[in-house]
Amino acid sequence: MRLVMNESNTIKFLIIRFSSIGDIVLTSPLIRCLKQQVEGAEVHFLTKPQYSFLLEHNPYIDCIHRLGNFAATLEGLRNEGFDYIIDLHNNLRSLRFKRRLKILDFSFPKLNIEKLLLTRFKIDRMPDIHIVDRYFETVRLFDVDNDNRGLDYFLQNEKTPDAIHPLLETLEPVYFVIAIGGQHNTKKLPAYQIAELCRLLRYQTVLIGGVDDAETAAEIIENTEGAPVINLCGMIGVDESATLIKHAAVVITHDTGMMHIAAAFRKVIFSVWGNTVPRFGMSPYMADERSQIFEVENLACRPCSKLGYKRCPKKHFRCMTDQNMKIIALEANKIAYQC
Repeated sequence: MRLVMNESNTIKFLIIRFSSIGDIVLTSPLIRCLKQQVEGAEVHFLTKPQYSFLLEHNPYIDCIHRLGNFAATLEGLRNEGFDYIIDLHNNLRSLRFKRRLKILDFSFPKLNIEKLLLTRFKIDRMPDIHIVDRYFETVRLFDVDNDNRGLDYFLQNEKTPDAIHPLLETLEPVYFVIAIGGQHNTKKLPAYQIAELCRLLRYQTVLIGGVDDAETAAEIIENTEGAPVINLCGMIGVDESATLIKHAAVVITHDTGMMHIAAAFRKVIFSVWGNTVPRFGMSPYMADERSQIFEVENLACRPCSKLGYKRCPKKHFRCMTDQNMKIIALEANKIAYQC
């Protein structure tokens, strides 16, 4: 393919990914490789304002565009004179922008039919390919290859863990992080199971999550029976949580954005899967080789959704309640002991 250059000998790319934390972190290898491997590449990124902080310190991005009023956002994009659009969201909103900008675009395959077959009929036609590599299919014609350096997450003004919050002043060098949150309830362990896990872990444990997780975290603390657990849910931001993840012995997490941030730091990740499955192509990407996936297999109802629900459609929630906390704790304690 012959690349189109403007008068300044640059090639202007607009990458579109509106949300969310994990999905945007998963775009980082493509951003890096596009910037480094295409001569004269100028990389712009369009996202929702609440997620732009994830990109602000990425040295491979030249400009961030924050989604606002459609007409105003469209006008700003038109004025940039882009050469190509790389659509990593591929939904109706991104389609609307592409139609109005009238620029050659490349969109990643969402595999919605394959996901529907797997969730509705339990017919597995999913290709054995991670979403990161599906993203790279959009830039194949630009001779951009995956450099296999994994995900990026760039911290702003990184602090030591003990400087993040007063509760961490007594934090020991070896500790666990449990990311208790999740966008949907059917992707999260119940509070009583996380409390059991905390009681079984032999080192300090830090709970992280958003304001919406504060009530669950309080319930967990009430049932830890004096285990060394520090609750920071709703008290620190994503960057601070990422710092704690970076220095943790093991990160125990659901299928969430924190899982992908942990993968960016090549951490040992114990990912706990409920109604979703790694087959969707969203497993921890190039994490530490000691990482493990915990899922209840051979459930006829699983996966029941590519995203999740407020409550289990079958009302038994066995995909999470059948998880074995003793095994998770045993394996985590083994790794921490070696630190």
